[in-house]
Amino acid sequence: MKLKQLSIFLENQTGNLSGPCKILSQNNINILTLSVADTEQFGIMRLIVADCDKAKTALEQAGYVVNVAEVVAIEVGDQPGSLGEVLAIIEKHNFNVEYMYAFSGDLKEKAILVFRFEDTDKAIKVLCDDGVNVIKAVELYN
Repeated sequence: MKLKQLSIFLENQTGNLSGPCKILSQNNINILTLSVADTEQFGIMRLIVADCDKAKTALEQAGYVVNVAEVVAIEVGDQPGSLGEVLAIIEKHNFNVEYMYAFSGDLKEKAILVFRFEDTDKAIKVLCDDGVNVIKAVELYN
């Protein structure tokens, strides 16, 4: 139920977002979801791809600094209040969210929330116990 997410560290300069995307394209690696966070000097491009190991190797060979982290993806209704319900479960069990982002893709009336938790295993157990649909990697990639 854990997913591998790549984090690519980039200088915050015009045009730097396209470089990793070109490398992945040249290696026939599809991006499932992507998020970018920045500061004044650098940015972090976080993405989930179907072949994490191949992507990491290709990006590192191109000179990028790449980190792999475990994240958790959950499915929720694509409607007002869905995120709030999940956050209430997280708060009730008092565990920390380091960051999160969302996407909807081809899902009908569903959205996917991707979380990086301080304690991934605990988060998965709590979410599953409370009836949240934690998505397996194979489900997300298909």
